[in-house]
Amino acid sequence: MKKRDFFKIGAAAVALAISTGVSAQGATYNWKMATGWGGGPLMDLGAKAFAQKMGELSGGRFKIQVFPGGALGNALKVPETVKNGIAEMGHTWMGYDWGKDPTTVLFGGYAGSFDTERMLHWLYEDGGVEMQRQFREETAGVISFPLGARTAEAFLHSRKPVKTLADLKGLKMRTAGAWLEMAKDLGAAPVTTPGGEVYPMLERGAIDATEWGTMYENISMGFHKIAKYIIYPGVHQPTAPFELVINKEAWAKLSDADKKLVETTARLVTLDFWMKVGVEDAKALDFYKKAGNTLIELSPEVQYAGREIGEKWADKISKEGKFPWFAKVLKSQREMDALWKGASAWRTVKVRN
Repeated sequence: MKKRDFFKIGAAAVALAISTGVSAQGATYNWKMATGWGGGPLMDLGAKAFAQKMGELSGGRFKIQVFPGGALGNALKVPETVKNGIAEMGHTWMGYDWGKDPTTVLFGGYAGSFDTERMLHWLYEDGGVEMQRQFREETAGVISFPLGARTAEAFLHSRKPVKTLADLKGLKMRTAGAWLEMAKDLGAAPVTTPGGEVYPMLERGAIDATEWGTMYENISMGFHKIAKYIIYPGVHQPTAPFELVINKEAWAKLSDADKKLVETTARLVTLDFWMKVGVEDAKALDFYKKAGNTLIELSPEVQYAGREIGEKWADKISKEGKFPWFAKVLKSQREMDALWKGASAWRTVKVRN
């Protein structure tokens, strides 16, 4: 499927969402949405965009109030906030729960993932969404759908130049998810912290560098103002789908038509999110250059090493057998990856730069 086909999907999704919204029998909902974000593109393109579209496509029947991270509960534990009924729904990155079950990073993206185009195909055309829904309901007690997906992240915003494996030795870097463990294998000294604390830590030198989002998303974070060097590509995060979590009791009260409306709107927002970030990432490169930042491409040795560390980590978790869902999801993703092996040869026409 080519990128233009996603526009067709989006148009069909709008038509379906409108029809399902109109078919409901006038039920209205005033829901709260907990998030892991203080603001920025993750909030605007994900949580707020979903709330707005749900209102529009339901004819105003869904009124969803979006709360910044920490307002309703721990910003890194949004699923718990939703499960406990403090909010009817939430927006988060599933990989924050990797310590409970590393399967979450397979859905949220990690160093061994394929790119976002392949991830979206796997989610929507190869059973990924259904696996995510069943996995989260069984292990976390919430209803789950993808909501937003970014392109590969920037590897680091850094106060020090980073290009080689030697440059990573002892580097104090903020990260999250399974990369906390993997980064140590590259010689770095990783720590994690909620998003709101990253800027002041970087500013005062408590950390040398941070990863957060893509080139575009990080503009709003302001890291470029206090860290001269921007390192790419994001070998730690080739893709990053985000997650809509819904309280099971609240979900059960919805009509079948409204359940379909929620699912379809989440899909539409996910595709819109991905395309918007893709366009803005390209513009961000020029922004950083004009701001006086230095962009550094990681050496091939670091890129290869990061991928290999991710794959070995996944193999290890799978073979240990402690998390039944992990091996199942990993197998499905790797089958998809194998299907697309060499895809650039038959899907992409070579052009001169």
